[in-house]
Amino acid sequence: MFKSAIAICILVALMLSNFSRLFIYASFDLNQNYIASTLCENKDKPEMHCNGKCYLMKKLKQAEEKEKKQEQDSQKKGAADQFIVKQNITLDLFSNQIKKNHLTEIASDLPKVSSEVPHPPPSACSLIS
Repeated sequence: MFKSAIAICILVALMLSNFSRLFIYASFDLNQNYIASTLCENKDKPEMHCNGKCYLMKKLKQAEEKEKKQEQDSQKKGAADQFIVKQNITLDLFSNQIKKNHLTEIASDLPKVSSEVPHPPPSACSLIS
């Protein structure tokens, strides 16, 4: 139950961030009269027929800038995470190499690996001709 509630919350958060423009348009449509009468920058110029569209464009631009900033921040964080992972892998590979060297010294009674390439036995057809 708790895990499904967390999953639903994460899905809602992702949906809200992806559909932010949709919410801006919807709130503009629902409140267009209020925006045109009080929040519009051009309300004193009725010949422009702005009707609050200047406010809409301003909000859309703010949302776009916010998305770009979040994307840049996530890219910076991702690059830092990749650097940390590469360091851990290098250290792990080095420790594995030490373990491998140590294991080959201990297990000396195992057969040595041959560098010769195995060849298939000659076929019966080549023996007949």
